[in-house]
Amino acid sequence: MKEARGTAGAAITEAKVLGSQLIIRSLHRLGVKTLFSLSGNQIMPLYDACLDAGIRIIHVRHEAAAVFMADAWAQITGELGVAMLTAAPGITNGLAPLYSASQAESPVLLISGDSPVAEDGSGAFQELDQVSITRPLTKLSLRPLSVAELYPALDSAVAEALAPRRGPVHLALPFDLLTAETGLAELPAATANRAASSLDTDCLETLATLLDSAEQPLVLAGPAGARPHLRSARTALEETLGLRIIPMESPRGLKDPSVGALAELIPHADLIVLAGKCLDFTLGFGGTGALGRDARVAVIDPDPGMLERARRLLGERLVLAIQGEPFAALSAMRAAAPRAGRDAWRARVDEALRNRAGKGPSVPAGGALNPRALCETVQAFLACAPDPVLICDGGEFGQWAQAFCQAPVRIINGMSGAIGAGICYAIAAKIARPDATVVVLMGDGTAGFHLMELDTAVRENAAVIAVIGNDLRWNAEHLIQVRTYGPQRLIGCELSPTARYHDVASALGGAGFAAQDAESLGTALRQAACSGRPSCINVSMAGEAAPVFSASTQSATGH
Repeated sequence: MKEARGTAGAAITEAKVLGSQLIIRSLHRLGVKTLFSLSGNQIMPLYDACLDAGIRIIHVRHEAAAVFMADAWAQITGELGVAMLTAAPGITNGLAPLYSASQAESPVLLISGDSPVAEDGSGAFQELDQVSITRPLTKLSLRPLSVAELYPALDSAVAEALAPRRGPVHLALPFDLLTAETGLAELPAATANRAASSLDTDCLETLATLLDSAEQPLVLAGPAGARPHLRSARTALEETLGLRIIPMESPRGLKDPSVGALAELIPHADLIVLAGKCLDFTLGFGGTGALGRDARVAVIDPDPGMLERARRLLGERLVLAIQGEPFAALSAMRAAAPRAGRDAWRARVDEALRNRAGKGPSVPAGGALNPRALCETVQAFLACAPDPVLICDGGEFGQWAQAFCQAPVRIINGMSGAIGAGICYAIAAKIARPDATVVVLMGDGTAGFHLMELDTAVRENAAVIAVIGNDLRWNAEHLIQVRTYGPQRLIGCELSPTARYHDVASALGGAGFAAQDAESLGTALRQAACSGRPSCINVSMAGEAAPVFSASTQSATGH
């Protein structure tokens, strides 16, 4: 197809735009240069359109990996992450990571191929009501039924994904619409950015008064508050308001090891502002055991449903509810100078967040490297690495990683509590930031989900470093069974002592290393970084329960 101008989205002079071209060129105009996919019959027209549009396809080994990567891309860049899957088994393979993206508040566009509209109800190949399946997992799920509906559907989906509270959307595209001529000679005019919802000035005044008068305030943000693209806004607000804004993105909530002993301090706050942090199980459903008996609570949230939940759960303790984007509301608020005497409280908050004093000593089993020592060795490497990015998978070892490893940019398994996405997140992070040092920490259990994506990393020259803490078991479930049923009732938790995960990396064209102690791990990390290849370090490790830094809390699940 010849174009009048050599850029994606230019006017077409010798042919009409096909449905597939309309979708892909529109994405290119929106700034999408990379998407994540696994090929399939129903999306081949979209693949072909990507060639002309100059959009890079990261071709993965499992559909779930594509959605996980789109999620990580959105978290790292703050941009729309795009995954493209084929119909029926393809889209259904991507459902679990779609839930994770929803809980992480990631703007992900999931595009799926679909059976032709003309064959609806006739038993078409892979015919499936995809929209009914994905609707509970997304902010918006659409299936256009005519070529005239293609662009409006895409436009609505992208706008919804990026609107507060951000989240995933799904677009099911019937094959006959992708191959049909749209009748358009050029792309429709781009839709202007939606104007931000206006904020209630009286509510902002009330919020300012509450914060001005509070002596011991806390601001808890949702997962979006942890994203790199909001770091500067968060830092500026902290200085302006003279307090800490604490993002919460772990399913362990106040038991999250990365927030230290914060749980013990929260009941002493006299004002708690939930700035996009949903009131849910991670905050004890707002009960006095988690938030204390005396604190007033203010909620800022774009979702009216979350405001109604706060009213129901908090009752008279709720002193203010503002509908709006939390950081915009805090920035728009008239703020007085930070209250005198608040420095001591802020120091207490910082000390609680830094607290890494466990309830008991960490004793290695049989001389094996304990998880804290493992993580501290990785942290020493990260501290010297250029542009470090940290990825933490879930499970017990994931909690050790979140407690004792840190980097300016971090992705964890997130509010969904899902495990196994770590290597996928790491690959997307490396592609988004090719000069970064990307390290992912995961257990031997979670490694089994997507270790084959090291092949994707090799093909895409994404030199990630995967560190596997190998305790030969599903440790979270092992500990639950011991605690609940007794050691004589252990079942289904052991993993193979002969598994050589590092050899998988070598066999796929990467680099593999084995480590038994901190010294050999440190050496392996340096060798992995120097190799310039995707690497896997298999570390023999003692199985220990996740760290708890607050004596008043205990983990009851394996998330």
